Amino acid sequence: MNTEHPMQARQSGQDYFQSVLVTVVGGAFAAAGYHLAEEPMQWLGGRYRFIKPLAGNWRAIIEFQVLTYTDNAYTGQQPSRFRVTLIRSDQPGGKPSSQPGYVHRTLSQLVVSDFGVAILPSPDHWWPFSDTTSLGNALAEAGHLAVGYGIPWLQGDLSPDGENANGSDESLA
Repeated sequence: MNTEHPMQARQSGQDYFQSVLVTVVGGAFAAAGYHLAEEPMQWLGGRYRFIKPLAGNWRAIIEFQVLTYTDNAYTGQQPSRFRVTLIRSDQPGGKPSSQPGYVHRTLSQLVVSDFGVAILPSPDHWWPFSDTTSLGNALAEAGHLAVGYGIPWLQGDLSPDGENANGSDESLA
């Protein structure tokens, strides 16, 4: 029995991931001021970035990197997977910065290692999925963690040590 959603059969793995990604987390991220960056060349490689301008020249970035596998003899029937990276930078494209406000951390590292919340199996977690239902569930879990931990951390409103993450009394947003 084929468990593939009819739309999935007509789209590439990356296109399908993007459509489900926007459906599951797009509304919550938009409500927080993030928009999906128009980067079609990056989308081909499975990278999707939601970006929010912050004070000054800073940008907060929530990046989803997906690895899609088709079921064939060479993949060993591995499930596809994605990870989420959080970036705050004053450089174009979220490139590394020498400024003290620069951060680059996976969402799983932030939640498991920094905040000590053992909700994920490890700090190097990739969310696996094999069909529409598991993809939707994985994106919902990652989205909840991004909204609860990632977005406030990127904006300087939440820090594992209880201090303001940007070292001041003000939010970066």
